[in-house]
Amino acid sequence: MLGVCYYPEHWPETMWADDAREMAELGLKYVRIGEFAWSRLESSPGVFHFDWLDRAIETLASAGLKVIMCTPTATPPKWLIDLYPDILPVDIKTGTVRGFGSRRHCDFSSENYRRESMRISEVLAKRYGQHPAICGWQTDNEIACHDTAHSGSHNAKVAFQRWCEARYGDVDTLNSAWGNVFWSMEYQTFGQIELPMLAVTETSPAHQLAYRRFSSDMVVKFHDEMVDIIRAHAPNQFVTHNFIPMHDTQTDNFALSKKLDFVSYDNYPLGRTDLFFADAPTAQFKKYMRTGHPDFSSYAFDQSRGISNRGFWVMEQQPGPVNWARHNPRPEAGMVRLWSWQAFAHGAEAVCYFRWRQVPFAQEQMHAGIKRTDNSRAAAHQEVAQVRDELKLLAPFTEHFNGDLATLPLQAKVAIVMTTENQWVTEIERQGDSFNQHQVEFSWYSALRQLGLAVDFVSPAHDLTPYQLVIAPCMPIVSPAFVERCKATSATLVFGPRSGAKTAELSAVPNLGPGLLQQLIDVKVLSTETIRPDCYAELLLNGDQTSYQSSRWREELAPGAQVAILAKDEYQQPAVVQQGKVVYVGTLSCEGFLIALFRQLATQLGLPVWQLGSDLRTMQRGELQFVFNYGATAQQFVAPANAEFIIGSSTLQPYDVAVLRLS
Repeated sequence: MLGVCYYPEHWPETMWADDAREMAELGLKYVRIGEFAWSRLESSPGVFHFDWLDRAIETLASAGLKVIMCTPTATPPKWLIDLYPDILPVDIKTGTVRGFGSRRHCDFSSENYRRESMRISEVLAKRYGQHPAICGWQTDNEIACHDTAHSGSHNAKVAFQRWCEARYGDVDTLNSAWGNVFWSMEYQTFGQIELPMLAVTETSPAHQLAYRRFSSDMVVKFHDEMVDIIRAHAPNQFVTHNFIPMHDTQTDNFALSKKLDFVSYDNYPLGRTDLFFADAPTAQFKKYMRTGHPDFSSYAFDQSRGISNRGFWVMEQQPGPVNWARHNPRPEAGMVRLWSWQAFAHGAEAVCYFRWRQVPFAQEQMHAGIKRTDNSRAAAHQEVAQVRDELKLLAPFTEHFNGDLATLPLQAKVAIVMTTENQWVTEIERQGDSFNQHQVEFSWYSALRQLGLAVDFVSPAHDLTPYQLVIAPCMPIVSPAFVERCKATSATLVFGPRSGAKTAELSAVPNLGPGLLQQLIDVKVLSTETIRPDCYAELLLNGDQTSYQSSRWREELAPGAQVAILAKDEYQQPAVVQQGKVVYVGTLSCEGFLIALFRQLATQLGLPVWQLGSDLRTMQRGELQFVFNYGATAQQFVAPANAEFIIGSSTLQPYDVAVLRLS
């Protein structure tokens, strides 16, 4: 259930055995190695050095640890760059080559990079694919992070031209799909097509969307080939990948995960909170500065579970201050334990901490580990030990599931439909500075979680019939197949603003928004306005005397005669409408409105909601109920009458966890 990331190449070999022994004593079972070791494994073309890695694996295995081997393709060595300079990507914002000296300095359109990456992957897979100490593989590392799915290189341009020809068939079809008659942008041949970069002003939205689809396809193609190579030589070992957050991706993660056994995620609640909530009011941000927002980690956990083929792993868990955010505070005492339990509550099969020991040199020397640079134990060490001991307490209550917490069922009756295209469309056509698709999706998710509702994330291709409430916070491109799935489910469907408004080629739908969704609800969007957040209008929900806020994105709705109005703005204009099982929300709003709306819908559907404060969260897996306190003060909650406490009590101390068994 617990693991760690380790870099034997960073430490004297005399330390390895003690490290391995201490890892085992701490309850760690898995050790991930090798993801940045290409230059140490291959010092020059074809000159390999496996003796040190063989000894490292043997040392770890002798302590009873299982090893996760990685392909080192995120860090092409200098000799390889010198041989093939076209491996380096070109920045699409400046047109300059992004040089050697860090990581992810690679262009997925470079045939040389693809060939060499597959070569080193095959060499490793052949050597370690049958090794008894190796339990599985991690492909690459946080593929396409640091804005590296996109490249403005000549290779990318040629590959994009070929991709366009394969997709559209002839250039007239492409010109029509992209609307290239506008501003005299028509092409006569596919060879004339430029990349959508370095233009005087904005380039065609359809052109930008096509380029993003192409870039994603290149990453997926690269990754799929690597997975196939590993599977050919390591048939009995799992294959996973450590994804960057789902809200920070340039790749279709559903496609990227298709060939994996399961998805892994790198959880850095404080660093990510600092970036994600950069514009939050000071009082709100400071409250969660050392904990992360109560829903931020679970937002990523649930998304990871949604794109995985089973449960997921946390391959990297923040143990202390990191080095890469704008600001890097220490976690509150107890948070490393809380984050670990929150991951297990949301379906994690394992939690691995990054890293074993803080490194005293190079770019990450300010990034904390379980141990400090002088080899003393950092604060996280005791919290990991506590998680180890508490996991043992749950063993008697998981006997019906092979004694494994990871196999306990997690059944959500609420689903959020997500696609990477939602992100792409809203980044390309922003329309308003204060509309951020990730913030919108997160605010809807957070409102559901504050009601204690478990949430699955699903793709538009997913079966919707298991759910009672299906929500699409922002889904500009809607397919006919998705509409048919909506018709087939008895669930209540809630669509947010912008949904259904665009064609597959990012043009306005011919029948006005919400486009194809008009087959489900008789409403039209006559116009859209985007306004400053502080210029909100009053928003009133039927049956609720509270005044809420309609802000940032507001649509003028024209509902049909059979459509009920659930909420109006201060001008008595419809803001939320419903017909049968379908609800359309034509405005962005404050958090309180979302909570009130979802509470109404959940009550109508008979979904049980918890009366939780802003700092408490809960999650159920099988007969186990988990409760988390993100607050700085003790919190009381009312436990169900049939509950037996395994960990904690109904009085949760600051940053504390309780686990209950529901008989």
